[in-house]
Amino acid sequence: MKRFLILLGLLLAVPSFACTSVIISGKASGTGAPVMFKHRDSSAHLDNRMEWFHGERYLFIGLVNAESAGGEVWGGTNQAGFSIMNTATYDLKDDDVPVSEMDQEGKLMYRALEICATVEDFERFLDTLSRPMHVEANFGVIDASGGAAYYEVNNFKWVKFDVNADPAGYRVVTNFTQTGRKEDRKGEDRYLEARGIMARMILPDGSLAFRQKGTSWHKELMNGISRSGKPILRDVTSSTIIFEGVRPGSDPGHTVMWASVGYPTSTAYVPMMVMESDHLPSIVKKNAASDHCITCDIGLQLKEKDVMKEVLKTERYIDVRFGRLFEKWQEGKLSDGDFRASYDRLMDKYSKIYQKNFNKYVR
Repeated sequence: MKRFLILLGLLLAVPSFACTSVIISGKASGTGAPVMFKHRDSSAHLDNRMEWFHGERYLFIGLVNAESAGGEVWGGTNQAGFSIMNTATYDLKDDDVPVSEMDQEGKLMYRALEICATVEDFERFLDTLSRPMHVEANFGVIDASGGAAYYEVNNFKWVKFDVNADPAGYRVVTNFTQTGRKEDRKGEDRYLEARGIMARMILPDGSLAFRQKGTSWHKELMNGISRSGKPILRDVTSSTIIFEGVRPGSDPGHTVMWASVGYPTSTAYVPMMVMESDHLPSIVKKNAASDHCITCDIGLQLKEKDVMKEVLKTERYIDVRFGRLFEKWQEGKLSDGDFRASYDRLMDKYSKIYQKNFNKYVR
């Protein structure tokens, strides 16, 4: 009985929302565009999916909990090239706001995607929110003007950390803050692991250790961090999202959100952009039978199986074909309409190939 109570206490001490994240500035990314990464852990919400939204000011796409009633996202990007994510913290709250009124980060991010285009917009948004804000979190933001920053936010105040000013050119954030209570920090082991991985990717002289033809940040971060094993990869890991932004002055619509909607070692990623209507691939959206999406359902079923060979093969398929299509669009060789039509055809084919590749392992 005593042993059971000790184990129960340890389980209760583990945060149910524990994510690992990275923002890379344009000067360190090798492309001139910022990159943002979130490895999501959520014991209460293992079933995730994607949704397209018609916001008050901007269209946007975002990761949501499968059972979501609407009005919240857990990471997303809008048509202005503004992208946002969060990680939970446990060291910032210094008030008597009831716990039952907290955890409104998803609602805050939904609203930000509706109305913000830049990091400055986000700061004004935070300033105008009524207090208490009902959040305790790190928020990561990148924009189409090269903005890249983390914000430590509690019910009554916020502090900014500009990634562009960081000597390393990137910043790793897990579940603690620089301004909070050190005794309440969570996720330090994951922080140190991710920092070590990033240091091996970005060398002291600022060059990229991985720079090879056909290699991109979404692939390096997915394989290097999300699939790195413990302590980052955990039983409560639910998805990974990666935002490859644009260089200042480029078309904000070229921002790509790569999402592995499901367990990282049994779920292949999918590239998505914000378009004038819902062009999200069918495999990452709610399906006809339930509120779940296909990639997450398959990923959870195969979570304990060794299917990495199939995952990587499936991702190589989309990397090559989407890469060629996207490059033509960026170079102006395809109109927006032609790109959308070609993207839809490619994603329809990818959805079929995806299910064929993984369904043979599902029982």
